[in-house]
Amino acid sequence: MSDRTILHCDCNGFFASVECLLAPQLKKVPMAVCGNPENRHGIILAKNELAKKFQIKTAETIWQARRKCPELVLVPPHHDVYEEYSRRVNAIYQRYTDRVEPFGIDESWLDVTGSRQLFGDGKQIADTLRHVIFSEIGLTISVGVSFNKVFAKLGSDYKKPDATTVISMENYKKIVYPLPVSDLLYVGKSARETLSKLYIHTIGDLAQSDKEGIIFRLGKTGELIHDYANGIDDSPVKSVYEERDIKSVGNGMTFRRNLLGLADIKTSVITLSDSVATRMRQYGVKCRTVQVTIRNPDFKTISRQKPLNNPTCLAREISCAALKIITGCWNLKAPIRMITITGTNLVSADSYAEQLSLFPEGQQNQEKQEHLESAIDKIRDRFGKNAISFGSILNNDLGIGDNGEEDE
Repeated sequence: MSDRTILHCDCNGFFASVECLLAPQLKKVPMAVCGNPENRHGIILAKNELAKKFQIKTAETIWQARRKCPELVLVPPHHDVYEEYSRRVNAIYQRYTDRVEPFGIDESWLDVTGSRQLFGDGKQIADTLRHVIFSEIGLTISVGVSFNKVFAKLGSDYKKPDATTVISMENYKKIVYPLPVSDLLYVGKSARETLSKLYIHTIGDLAQSDKEGIIFRLGKTGELIHDYANGIDDSPVKSVYEERDIKSVGNGMTFRRNLLGLADIKTSVITLSDSVATRMRQYGVKCRTVQVTIRNPDFKTISRQKPLNNPTCLAREISCAALKIITGCWNLKAPIRMITITGTNLVSADSYAEQLSLFPEGQQNQEKQEHLESAIDKIRDRFGKNAISFGSILNNDLGIGDNGEEDE
């Protein structure tokens, strides 16, 4: 595996960088992209280099950021524009290899092992990509070059912005081992806290720890991250021609005001379920399980799921299942800040052969509902997603229908 050459390319301050391309005057001031404070999405999503000098951090609240930098210029996100720039950047990557695997909207892994004879070694390719993307698009990227995906990602994070970092078999202990263990892929908050109790604070500490003891504490995750710390990772970079497996389809929303009572809950669930069902039909999948995540104003979060009798891609059936989950686990008098509805345990809509119903009328009703919701999809595709909506969401004060939703 040491013969592989893997790049991890990360667009620097992606949302903010794109906004500065759209409005060049923003390059001259500390600025940040943030959610809408009125919809209580008031956190920093990205910032430019001038804002970083004030220690502005992603995911902190707007009021925290403004305390550090009162003159901070805030702009709303334009997700459709970011998606277009992401496509343009990945199209450039594909000039150098067909093994390009996006990791979110602003990051991608590239396997350039087979491209070295044409374009040079990993560092040369990385530097070329940085130059081409800046000259053609105006964005800067940081690139990690290594012999596996995990170390390549550590490399792109190691030095920013607009930098190339090579982590090789010869130097990886010097570069990687001093880094905080939380920098390692898949070491989340829970794993970090467990490792801290074992006096494991750096990646080097983890690499040199007893593997069996880590597995005992963290199970399969422990085995995985212990291997990663030691540079053991043979996971391939997927080809652009390889079909991506969709694991789940979900949609969540933080509401302009707290949901209070069943009427509010129904309005939100119907809208979110409609979005989830629409995207499932676009992807050609159905879900066997519906999952609901609820967050209260104190940010306490619970998640519950319900298996379905038959897979579905219908908004009506998803919302029905979601409401049963909520009424079964939540005090309806308690306020709700955020709800996310997710369809999981997916199957192909084409390949799944539904069991014959003992009640043919019920099956016919389901088919009619599928035809109806598919017809709605076509109308929305032609005239916009707001061409047909639910009467219950008209003139609501929850923020539904005014771009308040967040796809997951």
